[in-house]
Amino acid sequence: MPAAPTLFANVALVGNDRDARVVESMQLLAVHLHGRGRKVFAESDSTVDFGTAHVERRPTANLAAGANLVVAIGGDGTMLHAARLASPHSVPVLGVNRGRLGFLADIGSQDVRDRLDEILEGRFVQDRRAMLTATLSAARGSLTGQALNDVVLQKWQTGRTLDFETWIDGRYVNTHRADGLVVATATGSTAYALSCGGPILYPELDALVLAPICPHTLSDRPIVVRSSSQIEIRLLERLETKAQVICDGVSLGELALDEKVVIGPAASSVTLLHPQDHDYFRILRSKLRWGRGDRVPPAESQAKSED
Repeated sequence: MPAAPTLFANVALVGNDRDARVVESMQLLAVHLHGRGRKVFAESDSTVDFGTAHVERRPTANLAAGANLVVAIGGDGTMLHAARLASPHSVPVLGVNRGRLGFLADIGSQDVRDRLDEILEGRFVQDRRAMLTATLSAARGSLTGQALNDVVLQKWQTGRTLDFETWIDGRYVNTHRADGLVVATATGSTAYALSCGGPILYPELDALVLAPICPHTLSDRPIVVRSSSQIEIRLLERLETKAQVICDGVSLGELALDEKVVIGPAASSVTLLHPQDHDYFRILRSKLRWGRGDRVPPAESQAKSED
């Protein structure tokens, strides 16, 4: 009888080589994966010294092409970078949190080897996350970018607010005077959009948040629309203003007067892997510090009553 195929035979490691904690985890995981019979990839421009562990260096653009799993070590910024690499190749992403907040990277560094072994043995939960495509149409040509969290229009190199219009599925919505606008997926609803007063969307909800940044009019509030919407933003004339479009923290380009950016669903999504005991609401409680003070979770309250 033939042996069962190895799950996740080729694993790509992604992390910030300028962070000593990330480098330590990458080295540890490379050795561990090599010992488990996996082939390990890393970015060719990474300066991480993997020692005796055999690691194949690959150009960043091709890192996920031959991988079965991408492991992102760091914070949510690293997860967003890994998602953009993995999405075109339908490769799942696993996050190891060595950053600060960590909504997406939910495996802690203290038990990373045990958790990784669970994943390699097939004990995990799959979590599909929708992505956005932004197309900036300008006289100098079109630019396209993808985002897992959000696409942001923001003022650039000036202290003045922006005047811009929003259109959804070809219908005029509003004219805004603000510092910009965040268009966020359900995944990105806990990021920049949250600080703009937007709601938290459950990750499986097919919806988008449009959240103005510091609007001049108090009635200019965040709205939620279906995820299939085509959102068009047009910059209007205002003295000495400049704007740029940002996709997951990476600049797509400048949006000039009478130009537009169109934001819609991306053709591909990204699949995140979590341990089997993954609980989204537990992550919210931990990261947003819900239920602190004299309030206790139900299980803890029940235990006290039994005493």
